[in-house]
Amino acid sequence: MSKPENDYEGFSIAALESRRADDMQRMIERFGGKAFVSPSMQEVPIEPNRGAIDFAHRVMTGEIHVVVLMTGVGFRYLLRAIERHVDQKRFLESLSDIVTICRGPKPTAAMREVGLTPTHRVPEPNTWRELLQTIDGNVSIANQTVGLQEYGVTNASLIAGLEARGATVEPLRVYGWEFPEDTAPLKENVQALAAGKRDMLLLTSAHQIVNMLRMADQLGIVDDLRDGLHRTVIASIGPTTSQMLHECDIHVDLEPSHPKMGHLVTEAAARGVPLIKSKRITMASSPKVSVDKNAHPSVDSLFMKACRGEATERTPIWLMRQAGRYMSEYREVRAKQSFLELCANPTLCSEVMCTAVDRLGVDAAIIFSDLLPILVPLGFDLEFVAGDGPVIHNPVREGADLSRVADLEDPSSLDFVYETVRQTRADLPENIPLIGFAGSPFTLASYAIEGGGSRQYTHTKKLMRSDRGAWDALMGKLSSAITVYLNHQIAAGAQCVQLFDSWAGCLSAADYANFVLPWMKQIIAGITPGIPLINFATGNPELLPLLRGDRRTVVGVDWRISLDTAWQRIGHDCSVQGNLDPSVLLGPPDTIRAAAAELLETAGGRPGHIFNLGHGVLKETPVDHVIELVKAVKELSAK
Repeated sequence: MSKPENDYEGFSIAALESRRADDMQRMIERFGGKAFVSPSMQEVPIEPNRGAIDFAHRVMTGEIHVVVLMTGVGFRYLLRAIERHVDQKRFLESLSDIVTICRGPKPTAAMREVGLTPTHRVPEPNTWRELLQTIDGNVSIANQTVGLQEYGVTNASLIAGLEARGATVEPLRVYGWEFPEDTAPLKENVQALAAGKRDMLLLTSAHQIVNMLRMADQLGIVDDLRDGLHRTVIASIGPTTSQMLHECDIHVDLEPSHPKMGHLVTEAAARGVPLIKSKRITMASSPKVSVDKNAHPSVDSLFMKACRGEATERTPIWLMRQAGRYMSEYREVRAKQSFLELCANPTLCSEVMCTAVDRLGVDAAIIFSDLLPILVPLGFDLEFVAGDGPVIHNPVREGADLSRVADLEDPSSLDFVYETVRQTRADLPENIPLIGFAGSPFTLASYAIEGGGSRQYTHTKKLMRSDRGAWDALMGKLSSAITVYLNHQIAAGAQCVQLFDSWAGCLSAADYANFVLPWMKQIIAGITPGIPLINFATGNPELLPLLRGDRRTVVGVDWRISLDTAWQRIGHDCSVQGNLDPSVLLGPPDTIRAAAAELLETAGGRPGHIFNLGHGVLKETPVDHVIELVKAVKELSAK
């Protein structure tokens, strides 16, 4: 058999697969990796299972109206648990008379083995979110009793979603996940991951994650494991496994195009190696920051609480581009130097931002800087031209041009930005959190390829589609640089960071997932743990579910979609920021106040909402109108 074109290049690849451990080992080695496969679990039926017997009787007596089957093996264990106690033929007939919902193909196949066809089958990627969407589109469960066959551990989010729709939920556990009989290989892999001796971890089941953490707890190395995983590329087989990783505060770097083991190993070989190399550069260059919840008084501010999804006495508000051309104080400072000269002057940058915070009365500040200076130490010739905006005089147009794009080998070349963070943090009131920021890799790549702004992004999409190797190389360099850049801002005193993806709206959701999302995941995974990160992309609401990141990620929403619809797509377990149309601020105060009230109403009083515009303040906006907005939000959202 010939060697695959894309391989692991001798990197150490860990996997926790149990059922197909030998197949996983062979595939990793075939792709040139050093395989470390350790079975992590075994399915253990609950025996005797009085709950299963009672469940079956309630189905037969009509007390359970809807049955949700989460796994095929779970349905088989259910039948095994009741076979000596219940008339199985009668049970199956009763099951065929009520609504049954299967989470994907495996429970569907298990039902067909006994001659049953489910009423509804949840579509891919078969997560609890799609399950709830299937119910919303097909089944009314209000005032119904829903029997839920769980798989190993309770999914609190799913149960809450069912109960929110008016159902009474009766969970049923038929099996659990225990350690394998021989735990020595698992211990060795967990210790190696904690020590940073594995380059990539392949995960094919949510329960592998639980047992990995359980083993780390037994060994007393949970914190070490989390630190080691922070430096490891994490490849998840699909959304269900990724959801468990998010719930455990572990990042996900990539998912395959289909939730199959073969796709996972193959695509991780093709896409994961650049991530490994990029992460090595990033970790070597980023400062070590110890985050202490009590490190800065602003950690308990309204803004930071909302970032964490905690309840607040009112909705916090800050505004993108809150220090800008609409303010006379800014125009006076700007008139005395070029824009780049202003960005390179930390004292003036602090002055214009602190003036805006004080005058507007907002709840957070963002450093005054620009997206593009980070490109200069990477080798790009940047100029801000009057009337034309930013211009890159040496754009990248083809793979050969990548040879002149440098890594961010000397982060101190951007020290004027870190000094802006330090100066602004020192000048702000202690209760006001400071936000650092950077451009997202797609937006920076677009500037670097187009040579400036664009409407069609022709050159960008041409390189993206015609030379994947060059595209990944450029995105890898940009992503590593962005991670280092943001971590240095955090080390200098930022309490939160935001990624701006100004041009991502030119992409479809599929293209974003393919060409951009792996790099966004790498950046988010590389940001100092515990620091909130706002992920903001404009122009295409279909991207919103892809912006969720990890548990500390806040999704920024632009004005092109209502906030309630956006939040539903993102998931109410995630904090959001947005999303008033900036043009509203051009209208009279009564209109502004009414629009603020309407937006707050769509937020529904949920914790985790940060009021902001759907983009930056327009230069034509009267300052008094912005002040009126801030006052209105504070008054209308007070609880």
